[in-house]
Amino acid sequence: MTGAAADPPLLECRGVARRFRIGAGWLGRKKTLDAVDRVNLEVRRGEVLAIVGESGCGKTTLARLLLGLLAPSAGQVLLDGAPVGAIGRRALARRVQPVFQDPYSSLNPRKTLARIISLPLDVHRIGNPAQRRRRVDELMTLVGLPRRLLHAYPSQLSGGQRQRVAIARALAIEPEAMICDEPTSALDVSVQAQILNLLRELRARLGLTYVFISHDLAVVEHIADRVAVMYLGRLVELGPAASVFDRPRHPYTRALLESALTPDPRLGLPAPGLGAGFPDPLDPPPGCRFHPRCPAALADCAVAEPVAIRDQTGIIACHLFDGGGSGRAQAADGEGHDG
Repeated sequence: MTGAAADPPLLECRGVARRFRIGAGWLGRKKTLDAVDRVNLEVRRGEVLAIVGESGCGKTTLARLLLGLLAPSAGQVLLDGAPVGAIGRRALARRVQPVFQDPYSSLNPRKTLARIISLPLDVHRIGNPAQRRRRVDELMTLVGLPRRLLHAYPSQLSGGQRQRVAIARALAIEPEAMICDEPTSALDVSVQAQILNLLRELRARLGLTYVFISHDLAVVEHIADRVAVMYLGRLVELGPAASVFDRPRHPYTRALLESALTPDPRLGLPAPGLGAGFPDPLDPPPGCRFHPRCPAALADCAVAEPVAIRDQTGIIACHLFDGGGSGRAQAADGEGHDG
């Protein structure tokens, strides 16, 4: 075995679950929400792994688990093979940093850009004041912000400039990975392209690893190496981006792609054919959670959870590929949902 093959993934989820107890009014009994349910996932060094799915599928909860902002209810989140909980919040932050959806709400409106970007350096006691000022100048240049904005406030910037500040702040302490949670969804389309190009340039220049959370499939297709598809807290498909977009296998993945808007007005609005509306996450259906909306559902889908299988393409959790629940295919033991 070569050394490269033996290296652990940079980030890994092993059977990770996160449950919340949700109240139901004054007299109602609390219910359990399985926001993330037994997810196994690897994030390889230097890659862009995109996680996609409808709102409420568990993408953001999974991002917060990877950042150590939430502790798993079950399973483990690992960084370089070590449990995140044993690493410590400060040490984890040195290696994994977030970029959030709304660049305005994630920046302190009372701080100047210079203070916002230098804050991680202050918190981690990196360098002296002169070195920190030089580092802020370097970061401003790196993300394409003019130095004249050093003493500006977030309210004086455009949305794209604010997101560049958020990226500069995340890069201040030279992390290995960035968890980007819908980093372009609050921006105009033209600005989205600029931020995506910046992220790609930074990855090439700094050797960064990205976990990219998004519901925008056009954005994901532009940036991702691999794509993981989530539905109601579970991972249903994972594979190289080209395979997922060109030859989607899970019916839910196909429905997502068919629901994407097209710039051609002659094609009208997409009709993904998902049937029933999004199910209640507090009362998920038995068997395959997607079966009430699935146009290809089998008899087993309503009663038996699909087994995630691994093949040369990636991971798929669907009875169309596991022999209708018979388990004839090889079960996946490293990624996906083990059913």
